[in-house]
Amino acid sequence: MSEDVEDELEGVESASPKVDGATAAAILLMLLGDEDAGEIVKALDPSTVRRLGESMFKVANADETTVEAALDLFVARCRATSALSVGVEPHVRSVLTHALGNVRADNILTQIAPRSSAVALDLLRWMEVDTIADILKAEHAQVGALILAVLTPETAANALCDFDEATQADLLARAARLTKVRREAIEDLEQLLSDYSSRGASAPPLKVGGAAEAAQIVNRMRKADGQRLIASIKQSDEALAAAIEREMLVFEDLAALDSKSLGAVLRAVEGSVLSLALRGAEAKLLEQMLGCMSSRAADTIRDEMAESAPAKRAEVEEAQRTILATARKLADAGEIQLGGEDDYV
Repeated sequence: MSEDVEDELEGVESASPKVDGATAAAILLMLLGDEDAGEIVKALDPSTVRRLGESMFKVANADETTVEAALDLFVARCRATSALSVGVEPHVRSVLTHALGNVRADNILTQIAPRSSAVALDLLRWMEVDTIADILKAEHAQVGALILAVLTPETAANALCDFDEATQADLLARAARLTKVRREAIEDLEQLLSDYSSRGASAPPLKVGGAAEAAQIVNRMRKADGQRLIASIKQSDEALAAAIEREMLVFEDLAALDSKSLGAVLRAVEGSVLSLALRGAEAKLLEQMLGCMSSRAADTIRDEMAESAPAKRAEVEEAQRTILATARKLADAGEIQLGGEDDYV
């Protein structure tokens, strides 16, 4: 909850105070009976439940005008919801099936239907890490890879801690090879995790896993463990291990470097590449990088960024990858240190 909302709830002088969505939702739940409120909360993810719980404590002493404002917001949101959106997917499916037949209709819907969140994700978010680890041990490795791919990187890394290195490498490699998973596979996973039966007979594939997700898992491990894991994957799939390594360091991670190391990286990069890469940098990282340069060099980069024509996002990302490759090269040569404080001994 923002400080502005807290201030509004502490002392409201206006007859129609403004409330945000979280505050209105909290007040609405407080007005409902326990069973009705509980049914709503069941459908929410853990992070939303925590935010909502905090908001409910904060609005416990809300005055009448604040409650009315919350109800007005709720009614306005309801009115803004188009009746056309109710049951839209079954209706669209019926129209397309009638016109094109089942097979062609399914192919088109797979491409155009909005992505729906899998129940499996919500179920896994509520599970203890030990329980997830037990499931990984009991099920086929490909099922384990799917579970690993839909977990948050931190949870996945913790769930892998008790496995031997060979199993860790196998599961992580399988998760990294995942790109799109058929809805039926997600439904099987949901059935495995609970007795829930999915109502959606057909939905677009969910994008899970991949080298980027695997890299985030490795990044949450101790550096020595991660290095051994990558080396193990290299033995069976060198290209996959290289892809994971490329994703383990992102441009924003350069902000963790000290001024000396960051300056060394920037000096090893051509000015044209640097000015292009910095177009995609956040303001804080941009100033941090420019602060590692001489005033003259920093002014030159600023001028180039201001005077250059708009660049394609792909070109900016390629320039950033060039700088990351330079950082890795310097780290391999021992000239700079990449990684957090846990990597030092």
